[in-house]
Amino acid sequence: MDTITLARELGRAIQQEESYINLKNVQAQADADADLQKLIGEFNEKRMAINEEASKKERDQQKLSTLNREMREVYSKIMSNENMIAYNEAKEAFDKISNRVTAIIQQCIDGVDPEVADYAESCSGSCSTCGGCG
Repeated sequence: MDTITLARELGRAIQQEESYINLKNVQAQADADADLQKLIGEFNEKRMAINEEASKKERDQQKLSTLNREMREVYSKIMSNENMIAYNEAKEAFDKISNRVTAIIQQCIDGVDPEVADYAESCSGSCSTCGGCG
């Protein structure tokens, strides 16, 4: 069997992974949540308004502050939505599998023995970019 055929088999196996299936299911629920989608739309509008105001030569600092506060409030509502919470949890679970598969493949490309190649979680100190501690 050639490498491309094996890669396609791996792709099929990934799509049968429980965490992948769960992610797709909760993603569909989040996409169908009208309230969540409305909040996301509001958030994007606030972000565009902030960018527009910030790019002006004569910025209205009060308006920027108000828009930033409103955007943070909408973001908080988005992140507390049950479908968004479920999506984030499912994404985190699948990302762990995805990161591990990617690390194993990359290490094998770099010459590491496939039997010992694996993902090693590390801490950069920034929790906002982490998929790690669990």
